Amino acid sequence: MTEFKNTERELHNFRMRITAAVVFVLFCFSLLVARFVWLQIIRHDVYAAQAEENRISLVPIVPNRGLILDRNGVVLARNYSAYTLEITRSKINGKLEDVIDDLSKLIDIEPKDRRRFKKLMDDSKSFASLPIRTRLTDEEVAKFTVQRYRFPGVDVQARLFREYPLGDVAAHVIGYIGRISQNDAKAIDEGDDAANYKGTDYIGKEGLEKSYESQLHGTTGYEEIEISASGRAVRTLSRTSAIPGKNLILSIDIELQKIVQKAFGDHRGALVAINPATGDILAYVSQPSYDLNLFVDGIDQQSWNELLNSPDHPLINRPMNGAYPPGSTYKPFMALAGLELGKRTPQQTIRDMGFFMLGGHRFRDDKVGGHGVVDMYKAIVESCDTYFYMLANDLGVDAIHDFMKPFGFGQITGIDLEHERKGLLPSTAWKRSAFKTAARQKWQGGDTVSLGIGQGFNTFTPLQIAHATATLVNDGIVMKPHLVKIIEDGVTHQHTVTVPKESFRIPLKQENIDFIKRAMVGVTHEGTAARVFAGAGYESGGKTGTAQVFTIKQNEKYNQHAVGERFRDHALYTAFAPADKPTIAIAVIVENGGFGAAAAAPIARKALDYYLLGKRPEDKDKPSVLMPGLDESAPVTESKPDAGDVDMYKPGAETQGNRE
Repeated sequence: MTEFKNTERELHNFRMRITAAVVFVLFCFSLLVARFVWLQIIRHDVYAAQAEENRISLVPIVPNRGLILDRNGVVLARNYSAYTLEITRSKINGKLEDVIDDLSKLIDIEPKDRRRFKKLMDDSKSFASLPIRTRLTDEEVAKFTVQRYRFPGVDVQARLFREYPLGDVAAHVIGYIGRISQNDAKAIDEGDDAANYKGTDYIGKEGLEKSYESQLHGTTGYEEIEISASGRAVRTLSRTSAIPGKNLILSIDIELQKIVQKAFGDHRGALVAINPATGDILAYVSQPSYDLNLFVDGIDQQSWNELLNSPDHPLINRPMNGAYPPGSTYKPFMALAGLELGKRTPQQTIRDMGFFMLGGHRFRDDKVGGHGVVDMYKAIVESCDTYFYMLANDLGVDAIHDFMKPFGFGQITGIDLEHERKGLLPSTAWKRSAFKTAARQKWQGGDTVSLGIGQGFNTFTPLQIAHATATLVNDGIVMKPHLVKIIEDGVTHQHTVTVPKESFRIPLKQENIDFIKRAMVGVTHEGTAARVFAGAGYESGGKTGTAQVFTIKQNEKYNQHAVGERFRDHALYTAFAPADKPTIAIAVIVENGGFGAAAAAPIARKALDYYLLGKRPEDKDKPSVLMPGLDESAPVTESKPDAGDVDMYKPGAETQGNRE
């Protein structure tokens, strides 16, 4: 049977296929047009920027870190440029140790360099470029450059380094910088200044380098560099210069600082000197010290362990972190409290028999048989313990606490260093919160009596003692103690004063202040410091003190020759001069130094001689800080109040007075 084609049907099907094909083509073309519109119109700015970024590289320009200078312009921290040999662990071929061994055949790499590099690796990310050697010579740079092709992941970089020209002088003030660790990087990323640290490898770690990091660092600049497809720099398109960090001009007199550090010799201690009228800290000494330059390139593990494990604890910032009983240096403040609170008059006397009895407990005076008839002037000049035992008992602990607090005892002074220790100014409220059992929470009468001579629970920092002394001789006007006097703009050289005015005034009667100052002047003429200040070319006031390291047992007398050096009393001295208008106030403590007059006062004398007269100690002069013939190998003991002190005042027991 013959089949006829349906031409009309085939034509219809053909048209349908053509229509479907056209629709499909139009749909695809529409997608292309839509994508074109999306890329070229809607997302044009985004992709144009990405293309520009691929063509242009932003290279950070690290700013010069600000300088640190003393009050007379002596540079204490500066920058210098040097070449470093650096390794990026993620880019090297083979084992790291093998690469370092091969490098050591070209460039001298010492064991300490390897130890430091290992410590840096532990603190850094794997892709970070870390220095294996710093301060390369031109010859060493040339040697490596010739062989550079052999060491992928190793390169020579030009870096800015920090230098501390005076080494260990004022180390606890200046502090140091170090490479940015992972913890540092995390803190920077979480902060508001992350972009400013692009390209920066170092950050302040301690001291003023840390507390003034934002001022010292400066503002990072950028270069826009056009690069080829292969990554080669073609040309510089634009440049935004870095703004150098601001300079810190300290209140420290670095020559005074050197003299005091030398005066301590090999012995431990602290000295703080303040200008009472301004709050300028003129000297801030913590002995022993350490060389800041050890930390510039990253300290090696052996050197770090030596510092960390030293029995002398050189890393401790003693002026603001060491807490000590103030001893008899507290007595002028106790006397002022007695006058201001109406508990004593200057003429009122007691009869000192050599002890004070309270509840069957004997509180001994250092002078056997006592000082006889004693008024307030004599009590300060001769440092009569019995007088101040009785005064403290009459005042009561809470009155003492409230009077001493405005002077800064047991308070944060606000000095421009981080992690200042508060110390302890005791009160009944403090004791209730400090101990768990009801028996220990109760304030005992004997607790109060010991406070009168600066013992018991009292523990203050040398900075607090110096600050309080400065406030006293400044007639109750409180100036915030500070180490940075001026912040100088590195570009415009504009100066900003850090402490422009007083903090507040303590309401005190001028006649009472004048009396206390006269009595402290008497200490240097006829009292415990008379021998040390004989022949001084200026009038000064002062107060000697001792702080017990351990408690003397009943009927036992302290003999410094019979105990090891580290068990002996701490020696203290506070001073101010000139007496009529003080420009310097000092607190000095010599740990385990024995008597304040023999150990601490001579250091204060050398400081005052230089500051007031420009007189330097002769090289042959040796600081008589410690008495000869004593054992210095005894173990360390700390002078800290603890819960056991509550039970030391028992009927029939004795307490030894301050030994000056």
